[in-house]
Amino acid sequence: MLGKYSEEDGKKLIKLARESIEEEFTGKKPEMPGEKQFRQARGVFVTLNKNNKLRGCIGFPYPTNPVAEAVYLASREAAFSDPRFPPLKEEELKDIEIEISILTSPQECNCKEVKIGEDGLMCNYLGYQGLLLPQVATENKFDRIKFLECLCNKAGLPRDTWQNKNFKLWKFQCQIFGENSERKSL
Repeated sequence: MLGKYSEEDGKKLIKLARESIEEEFTGKKPEMPGEKQFRQARGVFVTLNKNNKLRGCIGFPYPTNPVAEAVYLASREAAFSDPRFPPLKEEELKDIEIEISILTSPQECNCKEVKIGEDGLMCNYLGYQGLLLPQVATENKFDRIKFLECLCNKAGLPRDTWQNKNFKLWKFQCQIFGENSERKSL
C-alpha cells in the first residue's frame, strides 16, 4: 500500500492545481513540488466545482504519472478539455473550488464487495467503460445498487448491466483534498 499524503502535501497539490489552470491565462508555468512523495506514480482526479456544481472533472485512474505531473495535467484537462463543459474562462477562476482525489490502485471485485463511503468504482463491459469517484455515492446518498446503476449509466450502458456475468468491476479508495474544506479519506 502506498503512503498517505499529509495536509501540507495536499495544500501543495491544490496550489499546483490552481497555478496549472492560471497558466493558461498568465503564461506563468507553475513550480512543481520536488519532494519524493510527489514523484510517486498514483492515479489522480481533479474536480472543479463552481457554486457547488460540477464544472469539470478529469483524471487518470491508473498510476501512470508522478502525482505532481498528474495533478498538473488533470487540472488543465478539467478546466479546458472536459467535453461536458465549455473551456473555463479567466473570470470564472475566482468562483472555482478545486478538489483533488489521489487514488489507490484499482482492485477487481464483485458487486457485493462494494462499500459506500469507501469505494470508487470502475467498470468495463464489451469495451464500454465508466468510473465514479467514491464521493459521488456519498454526496448523492446512493445505496450500492444505485451506485452500480449510475456507474453503468456513466459508461453508456443500460442501468442493469452490472448484473451481467461479463461485467468487469474494480474498486479503489481515495484520499481527497479540497481547496476550501478539510481533507478527508474515503
